[in-house]
Amino acid sequence: MTTLRPFVVLEAATVLSGTAAGITMVAFPWLVLQITGDATAAATIAAVTAVPLLLSMLVTGSAVDMIGRRRVAVASDLLSMSAVALVPVLAHTVGLGFGLLLAVAALSSMFDPAGLTARQSMLPEAAEAAGISLERANGIHEGSYGFAFLLGPGIGGLLIAVVGPTTTFWATAVSFGLSALLLSLTRMPGGGRPPAHAREQGMVRSTREGMSFLWNDRVLRTVAVLWMMLVAVWLPIEGVVLPVHFSALHEPTQLGLLVTAMSAGGVVGSLLYAWMGRRIRRRTALVASLIGCSIPVVGLALLPSYGVMLALGLLTGLFFGAVNPISNLVMQVRTPAAMRGRVIGVMGSAAYAAGPIGYLVAGPMIDRYGAGPVFLGLALLLLVMSVGSAFMPSLRGLDDVDLVSGDSGLHLEPFDLDPDWRTAEAERIVAAVSERD
Repeated sequence: MTTLRPFVVLEAATVLSGTAAGITMVAFPWLVLQITGDATAAATIAAVTAVPLLLSMLVTGSAVDMIGRRRVAVASDLLSMSAVALVPVLAHTVGLGFGLLLAVAALSSMFDPAGLTARQSMLPEAAEAAGISLERANGIHEGSYGFAFLLGPGIGGLLIAVVGPTTTFWATAVSFGLSALLLSLTRMPGGGRPPAHAREQGMVRSTREGMSFLWNDRVLRTVAVLWMMLVAVWLPIEGVVLPVHFSALHEPTQLGLLVTAMSAGGVVGSLLYAWMGRRIRRRTALVASLIGCSIPVVGLALLPSYGVMLALGLLTGLFFGAVNPISNLVMQVRTPAAMRGRVIGVMGSAAYAAGPIGYLVAGPMIDRYGAGPVFLGLALLLLVMSVGSAFMPSLRGLDDVDLVSGDSGLHLEPFDLDPDWRTAEAERIVAAVSERD
C-alpha cells in the first residue's frame, strides 16, 4: 500500500527549512551592515559561517546513522530555530555588537547540515512508500530545495523593509519550528532507530568508515572528485567574478537578476529530470547536463549584451538542474542504508572544502589579470572538465546498480569495491545492505 504523506511532509520540511536558511543569508549581512556600516564585516560573517558548515557536514552524517534520521532532522531544526531566535532576544536585552552577532551566525550555521543530510537520507524510503521512482523523487527534492532558496531571500528582503532586520529573524525561527513540527508528527519510513551496531560506533570511527567506503567505491569516488572540481571552478564565477564585473558597471540589480535566472533555471531543470529521468541512462544524463551547462557559461564569459546574459544564465541553470539529483541518486543506490548518512555527509563536506580553495585561487588572479580574462579561463576549464567526464571509465558504473524492492525492504545489487578492500568491517557493512533502518 502506497502513501504520499511521508514524501509530502519531507518536501514541505525541506521547503520550510530551506526558506529559513535563505532568509538568514540576507538578514545576517544586512544586520551587520546596519550595525557596523562596514562591507568587510559583512563579508567576514559570510566567511566565518562557512567554516562550521565544513566541519559539521563531515560529522553530521555519522550522527544521522548513529542516532536516527528523523531525530536528527527534528533536533537540527529546533537547534537552528533557537540559534536564530537569539538575534532578536539579544538585541532587546544585552544589545548586539559585531562580535556577538558573529558568534550567533556561526552557531546557527552549525546545525543546518545535519537537517539537510537527515532529510536527504530519508528520501529513498519516503519515495518507495509513495510509489515514486528515485529519479522523480530526487528531481522533486532538489527542485523543492532550489525553490526554497529562491523564496527565502525574497521574503527576507521584504521583511527587512517592513519590520526591520532584527524582527525578521522571528520569521526564520518560525519556519524552522514548523519544519521540526511536521517531521515530529509524521512517521517517516527509514527514519527510526538505527541498528544496534551503528549506535555503538564512535563518531570518529563512523566518519572514517564513511570516508573509506566512499573512497573505495570507484563510481562514488569519481563523482565526488568531479563534484569537487566543479564546485571549485563554479563558485568563484558566481561569488567573485560576476560581482566584480557588475560592480564595475555599478549594476547590482543586474547581478541579482542574473543569479535569480540561474537559480530559476536550476529549479526547472531539477523538475524536468523528475519528469524525464526514468527514461534516460544516468551516465548519459549526467554527461549531457555537465556539457549542456558549461557551454552557456563560455558564452557568458564573452560578456555579451545583458539580455543575452540572462538567457545564457537561464540555460546554464536549466542544464545544471539535473546534476544534483543524479549525484544524490548515485549515492543512494551505491550506499548501504545503514551508511547513507555518513556518505552523504562526506560528499557534502568535500564540496564545502572545494569552494574556498577556488576562491583563494581566483581572487589573486582577478587582481592580476582582471575579471574578464579570469572568467573566460574558468569557463573554458569548466567546459574541458565537463567534456572530459564523457571519457571517465568509472562513470560507466552509474548504470550498473539499482534499487530493487523485496519482502524485507530496500536492497542493493552488488557494486564494485576495490579488490584490496576486504576487511571484516567492510564485509559487515556490505552485509548490512539488506537491513532496513
